[in-house]
Amino acid sequence: MKPANSDKLRVGDFVVAIGNPFGLGQTVTSGIVSALSRSGLGIEDYEDFIQTDASINPGNSGGALVNLRGELVGINTAIISQNGGNVGIGLAIPINLAMQITNQLLDKGKVDRGYIGIKTQDLTPELAVAFGLGNQQGAAIVSVLQDSPAFKAGIKPGDIVTAVNNKNVRNAQDVLNQIGLVQVGEKINLNIVRDGKKISVVAEIGSSQDVSTPERVINTRLEGVTVGDIKENHAYYGRINGVLVMNVLRGSIAWNSGMRSGDIITSLNHETIMNLAQFLQIVNNNNEPLLLRIVRGNTAAFLVIK
Repeated sequence: MKPANSDKLRVGDFVVAIGNPFGLGQTVTSGIVSALSRSGLGIEDYEDFIQTDASINPGNSGGALVNLRGELVGINTAIISQNGGNVGIGLAIPINLAMQITNQLLDKGKVDRGYIGIKTQDLTPELAVAFGLGNQQGAAIVSVLQDSPAFKAGIKPGDIVTAVNNKNVRNAQDVLNQIGLVQVGEKINLNIVRDGKKISVVAEIGSSQDVSTPERVINTRLEGVTVGDIKENHAYYGRINGVLVMNVLRGSIAWNSGMRSGDIITSLNHETIMNLAQFLQIVNNNNEPLLLRIVRGNTAAFLVIK
């Protein structure tokens, strides 16, 4: 089956989904492309799905999504449903993305995601107004890791990414997808708005596997403290960014400073904390007193740990 250029798909194009739903044998269903570049679903870290109303049920995963010319446009992957059956929202990986992954597996035996060392968040209408960007779409850079490719390229927190390799981005997921698909060692061009001015920055793609993430807190001020990412079963999962304090040794410096298990650390020395890896990198390279903003229950407070 000949692959098509999935970048040329349009909403409304007719497609058919091939698979083996419920073990019934090879089955073909028809429908249209109902959305493109669907992301933010929490299914995978890298999401850029084709959405279709062609019936996709359990057993269709891995099957072909084909256009009316018989060309392969996607690989059926998942459905969105409350009961496990088809309700008209099926998802497929674009064949261009699948082929890029395939080529990496054939060449290297593994998938090596591109990385430049930035954390981003969606540019909401409120943020766009605050940055003086009107209706501009894009992603705001929240943090830049020390000595990362982005750091070396001069990218700064507060920069707004509007395009990657001349392809407009709508949100943070778009930035992650575009960077992640570029081969390690290649150059990438980011269109950025900084202080109201449009600039272009070139960074060399690194490997996400080269990032050395400390496995534990080694800052003596937090001795006896165990932290982790906020898990899906936590009440604040998806509501706030930060790290969860899982345990505090009674009588430790952190305990005497007021930290307790269950606290969520949302900022460290005025830098917003997005996840555990970022927190560990910052705190383990800090020899100064720590100013922490924590959320506890329905309240928030600052703690100073000297």
